Amino acid sequence: MLSAKMTIERNHAECSKMILPVRDALEVLSGRWKIPILISLGFGTKRFKQISKEVNGITDKVLSKELKDLEANQLIKRVVYDDFPPMVEYSITPHGRSLEKVIDELRLWGNAHRKKIIGK
Repeated sequence: MLSAKMTIERNHAECSKMILPVRDALEVLSGRWKIPILISLGFGTKRFKQISKEVNGITDKVLSKELKDLEANQLIKRVVYDDFPPMVEYSITPHGRSLEKVIDELRLWGNAHRKKIIGK
């Protein structure tokens, strides 16, 4: 039979094991803008100004930073075309697409939460 101390230690280890990957995911997706940007790019390849228009309220400076973060985490791809003036397009990567189920679950939960809290 396990002692109470061993049970507590095992539960602590299991809890920590569950928390770490969730913290990693939240670190990558944290903030107000990353998920809306991923949703925008989920509908197709876009240029900077197109994303800016779809993600209402984001400033160009913040959008630029968030795009760099998403690219560093391999969730989006940035392609620069050698034109004049240079043209840059952003698209979601297969790794970014792997978040579609997570984002859809967040949308469903958000709808249910909205109904529960404000009745709409």
